[in-house]
Amino acid sequence: MLDCDVSIVDAYKDDMSEKDFTLKLKELKPDIVGITVLFDQYGPSGHLAAELTKKVDKKIKVVMGGVYATTNVELVLTDKNIDAVVEGEGEYMLRYLVGLHRMGRWNEQIHLKGSRIYDLDSIPLPAYNLIDFSKYSKSAERKSVDSPRLLPYARIMTSRGCPMGCSFCQVKIIAGQEFRPRSSESVLKEIRWLKETYGIKSLIFDDDNLLHDKKRAKEIFQGMIDRNLVMPWVSIGLAVFKLDKDMLDLMKASGCEYIAVAIESGTKRILKIINKPVNFDYARKMVSYAREIGIYVAANFIVGFPTETWDEIRQTLNFAEDIGVDYAKIFHLVPLPHTEIWDMCGGSNNKFKWSKGNIESKEFTSDDLTILRAYEWDRINFSEPEKRKRTAKMMGVSEDELNTIRRDTLNNACNLVRS
Repeated sequence: MLDCDVSIVDAYKDDMSEKDFTLKLKELKPDIVGITVLFDQYGPSGHLAAELTKKVDKKIKVVMGGVYATTNVELVLTDKNIDAVVEGEGEYMLRYLVGLHRMGRWNEQIHLKGSRIYDLDSIPLPAYNLIDFSKYSKSAERKSVDSPRLLPYARIMTSRGCPMGCSFCQVKIIAGQEFRPRSSESVLKEIRWLKETYGIKSLIFDDDNLLHDKKRAKEIFQGMIDRNLVMPWVSIGLAVFKLDKDMLDLMKASGCEYIAVAIESGTKRILKIINKPVNFDYARKMVSYAREIGIYVAANFIVGFPTETWDEIRQTLNFAEDIGVDYAKIFHLVPLPHTEIWDMCGGSNNKFKWSKGNIESKEFTSDDLTILRAYEWDRINFSEPEKRKRTAKMMGVSEDELNTIRRDTLNNACNLVRS
């Protein structure tokens, strides 16, 4: 075991300027700075952090990992301010780099590929003692239906890897296609620890595969009931085909208030292209039953897939409206590096933008998708007074605030098209 002092700096949460970040580095005087970038679109911020670090002291070793470093490794390796790039899982790799630095054997840029960790129970509980946890747990994101409203809350991951292989998703690139779960006992231990140590009153289950192993999922939910750990919880990306009535009943009994199900398209042809095994009739039944027993339901839909026609886009929007969810999330496709969809769209030969529709075809332009997405989102979710009232409650805002969110969303779409 390596003994070293660790500090965590969340520049985003603390709204740090470049000057603030520089001053923090001078205060901490680190030997190694690890930078994680969670999403591809934030890559430039990671490179800026590396540059600022080297300006403070060229002797500081800079390590970059996370989603962006894993999916854009060739680009990251061109940055001379970065001394090591870690693809994949970094827990053991960072420990290796610390040892290398202490031995004085870190003399050139290093590219490491983190091996998959199969015994996830061996990883210690998160070191929340290194941060002001209340800044996270007591400030649920308003304007989002995905956040619990009872505070304080915490997020929890129960597995890594995804066996589904959706063609637009990077998870299989980042974490592999083999499902690697924590044991139900490990998950319940963390929930109890969060409750007793931090007074947590609600949870977000972050992983998309919470229900992949139904036996394990039922052990978790039943364990929450048996061990007095029932509390409001939400899950933000469940596979609808993993739901059944018995599972939903147990989820509700353990505290489930809200789920988001990943449906993505309302046409069988597009579902086949994106490797999504959704049965429309079954999805309707599960959504209806979940709402019947008092669970709020949202569903994710994407428009603008390559080869998609206007008729197919309209079918998806019609299904989003007709399936009967409490809230329909409608996204325009953004091809993510090294996915099958990325390759279908020309991959690195195209310069995709993160904030607006990207795909062009004989039937639609990227501007078409940007406007369509915003106005159909508004029409489907807010055309009726009861829907507006329900969504405001789910978001934790007043109806006046909801109207402001709607107006800003539509205006932003128009401004993007004009830009």
